[in-house]
Amino acid sequence: MNIIDLIKKSGQFISLEFFPPKSREDWPVFFKTVARLATLKPLFASVTYGAGGSTTADSLEIVTRLQNDYQLETMAHLTCIGSTPDDIHRFLTSLSAAGVNNVLALRGDLPQDQSDTPKLVTSLQHGSDLVALIKQSFPDMGICAAGYPEVHPEATTAEADHAYLKLKMDNGADCAITQLFFDNNLFHAFVQQARQAGITKPIIPGILPVVSLKVIKRIISLCGATIPEDFLAELEEADRTGGAAAVQKIGIAHARTQIRELLASGVPGVHIYTLNRAEVVFELVEGIELS
Repeated sequence: MNIIDLIKKSGQFISLEFFPPKSREDWPVFFKTVARLATLKPLFASVTYGAGGSTTADSLEIVTRLQNDYQLETMAHLTCIGSTPDDIHRFLTSLSAAGVNNVLALRGDLPQDQSDTPKLVTSLQHGSDLVALIKQSFPDMGICAAGYPEVHPEATTAEADHAYLKLKMDNGADCAITQLFFDNNLFHAFVQQARQAGITKPIIPGILPVVSLKVIKRIISLCGATIPEDFLAELEEADRTGGAAAVQKIGIAHARTQIRELLASGVPGVHIYTLNRAEVVFELVEGIELS
């Protein structure tokens, strides 16, 4: 079933994101984590995808198993940079044959080696191009797009970023999931601006619990998100005095507060970036009530 139809039929929900292990040797542990978190009955689960098709085969096998072996409505991440329309068509054909009916359409990261830039496929330069291709070639496929509460790092202005998100929606995306953020005011302002730009489709906040100060600093350096100064100071103090366990405790508490406030404000649901950490997610959602 398409995820947009599940959203329309459900009350508030949680959904989960997993990332494929780097080595197949780690798959048994990964699927044990999936089995544990499946007991939370998420509305859907997404699986990340390697830029340039580096993990295409693994991504396909993993999403197929989540869909068929764990009865999770699964959304496959799909990037288009470095791929041809034929590459995309083959992947979507395989997804459809496996019973996977949803994708998160993304541009993907640009090559760090700028000498590769001329080799990029000109017809698939943006997420909106990928959305349009999917809608045209696989009109029954559910499509989600990405949104950026703190503005995409490459956007010239917030207005341009919202116009770009609207283009993805107009090209066929059913909903948007946001990049991680740590200040709910940023999300609420983003949604308000999106509505003013004419975007009416659901926008789902993406929440990442901080489990490591080193890891979160690396993540935000890559995605352009920021950490509020008071929250960062609290994390750094916890790291100095209590180490990793103290940081994780603070990080989970902050994310839980975010989720409770977001649900109380009426968001359709919350997408949790699990980091493949079952114990963290269980602690995070403890006491969370969905309406």
